[in-house]
Amino acid sequence: QVQLVESGGGLVQPGESLRLSCAASKSTLNFYAVAWFRQAPGKEREGVSCFSTSDRRTYYADSVKGRFTMSGDSDGNTVYLQLNSLKPEDTAVYYCAIGLGFWATSWYQPHLYDYWGQGTQVTVSS
Repeated sequence: QVQLVESGGGLVQPGESLRLSCAASKSTLNFYAVAWFRQAPGKEREGVSCFSTSDRRTYYADSVKGRFTMSGDSDGNTVYLQLNSLKPEDTAVYYCAIGLGFWATSWYQPHLYDYWGQGTQVTVSS
């Protein structure tokens, strides 16, 4: 079992930045994958970014490449998502998730993850 708590969301204007945090009760480095997802009203949950401890790579959705950056502290207890150049379409609840396995070609699929946080709201509006 691992508990995840997201924070850092808020209301920002287009073009601004936010930094989301995900605090884990155990080091995320003990698991195969840690990821960020988001869900906008009326839409399915979508993968935003994932770090795999098996290949040590970070994966990003095309919609956020070059704008969002995933990172973590050295002990793996906190994972971050830096959101730059925010757009109204980035508005969603953002979730942190941990997977007990990892599949490079399908990292963005929510059903592959085993533990979830409660989410943090990001609203981008002028």
